[in-house]
Amino acid sequence: MKINLPDKLYYSIGEVAKAFDVNTSLIRYWEQEFPIIKPKKNKKGNRYFTPEDIKNLQMIYHLVKEKGYTLDGAKVALTTNSKISETITLIDRLEFVKAELLKLKDSLTEKDSE
Repeated sequence: MKINLPDKLYYSIGEVAKAFDVNTSLIRYWEQEFPIIKPKKNKKGNRYFTPEDIKNLQMIYHLVKEKGYTLDGAKVALTTNSKISETITLIDRLEFVKAELLKLKDSLTEKDSE
């Protein structure tokens, strides 16, 4: 899953939820369930997520939403499998390559029909 966020030091919970296409309540819930998510909070209690938090959320999203893990299963996988981050990076790269190849295929198909 490719997350479309600009390069910033901090992201609001709304930006994060929109990028993952989930409700802000799910992000807050995952924050409670997974100790690796540690957003900064201002005096008002607003959460600000770092790029590291985004990577961790991406791993959790991959395990829970894409792979179908339970929350307990995802917690175990995060603590026992150190290569999850590398796997997600590889999946993102492969999805990018696939998209580029499909664009190329479409452009070749258009030229053939002309």
